[in-house]
Amino acid sequence: MEAPAAARGPAEPPSGSASPADHPGSAPGTGITVTSPERMRDLGRRLAGLLRAGDLVMLSGELGAGKTTLTRGLGEGLGVRGAVTSPTFVIARVHPSLGDGPPLVHVDAYRLSGGLDEMEDLDLDVSLSDSVIVVEWGEGKVEELTEDRLQLRIDRAVGGTGRAGDDTAAGDTTDEVRHVTLTGFGERWAGADLSALAG
Repeated sequence: MEAPAAARGPAEPPSGSASPADHPGSAPGTGITVTSPERMRDLGRRLAGLLRAGDLVMLSGELGAGKTTLTRGLGEGLGVRGAVTSPTFVIARVHPSLGDGPPLVHVDAYRLSGGLDEMEDLDLDVSLSDSVIVVEWGEGKVEELTEDRLQLRIDRAVGGTGRAGDDTAAGDTTDEVRHVTLTGFGERWAGADLSALAG
């Protein structure tokens, strides 16, 4: 049995990223270490318990970091219809709720270069009040949709301890371990205890 994800406390933003202090109304980032793809899905399921209609979740991280895996778990937790897959070729995919919860709108903004104008063409602002919207690669493109958003940055774990028994040399990237930094922006997330997601 794998150990649950571990909370890492307030997280430092990756270099080149804006810190929460750069955004008025943002909460300090909470860091969680995730040890496998299944744990990433579990994190998504737990996150679904905090979300409600109107929430915007922005996911960033390099290709293969686990953004879609987390969104699969989120879809399972929300109880939506259809397999959650990467919407790269369709840009946006809507997953209706199988119950009385909000639908999930899953967007891949990687190929969108027009920022908010192109996002508005997808009618996301119309869906926002009724849906949970998850946008991969949305940094710098969708922040204007709402002042309240949850931003998740997923980074591959780098470097080992150098101790006996540690197969990861300093500077190496472990295959499945990820560091997830959750930062809430706006009044909606001001009092949220995101460290509880470490489960």
